[in-house]
Amino acid sequence: MNNSRASDWLLLRSGAGSSALNMAVDEALLEAMPRLAMPVLRFYSWEEPAASFGYFQKYGEVERLTSLRPLVRRPTGGGLVPHEADWTYSLVFPHGHEWHQLAAIESYRRVHQWLADAFALGGLPTLLAPASQKAEPGRCFAGYEQFDLLWRGQKLAGAAQRRKREGLLIQGSVQPAAIGVQRAVWEEAMREVAREARWQNWEPDQALNDRACELMQKKYSRTSYNQKR
Repeated sequence: MNNSRASDWLLLRSGAGSSALNMAVDEALLEAMPRLAMPVLRFYSWEEPAASFGYFQKYGEVERLTSLRPLVRRPTGGGLVPHEADWTYSLVFPHGHEWHQLAAIESYRRVHQWLADAFALGGLPTLLAPASQKAEPGRCFAGYEQFDLLWRGQKLAGAAQRRKREGLLIQGSVQPAAIGVQRAVWEEAMREVAREARWQNWEPDQALNDRACELMQKKYSRTSYNQKR
């Protein structure tokens, strides 16, 4: 992250949720940006093995790529991501924030530089991929894109994003495998290296929780939505 003057950021530790709820909370946070008016870093996990796939992917193609179920369509783009033992996070920025104004490739580079700095603090050397190396279409962690985070030549972290009038949503996944770093250590390092942030531990209010429940029930838990294309 850069060394600009510090500003207030919200830190949300959601714990484990269903695939539908996890996606619903992220979308609810994006919708709430005009009201919250400050960035949110959210850490969360999955109640059961699942996979998420990009908003624009075709369900029929995705279901052939993995045996993981349930499959849930993300509000962001990108490819298929397995959620068996990964560390998931999201970043949400309001309209007009510096991150919201970045070109997509630059916000992608910046978020993975942030992760690289956090892993370096934990003693793990990583690097940003200088160029893309495709392996299998549709799979986010088969091969890698430019600025994905690599460890020993393999993709360690990837992300997808969506910009709307309300703000910017980035959804990221770390596939830790045998890296030798504990999740709690990494999460704390993410906070420590973000010198532009003054952190406030935060829990969503009733309005945001209600909206997340509505999105979960009427959108992300419905076959008609997840299989809409």
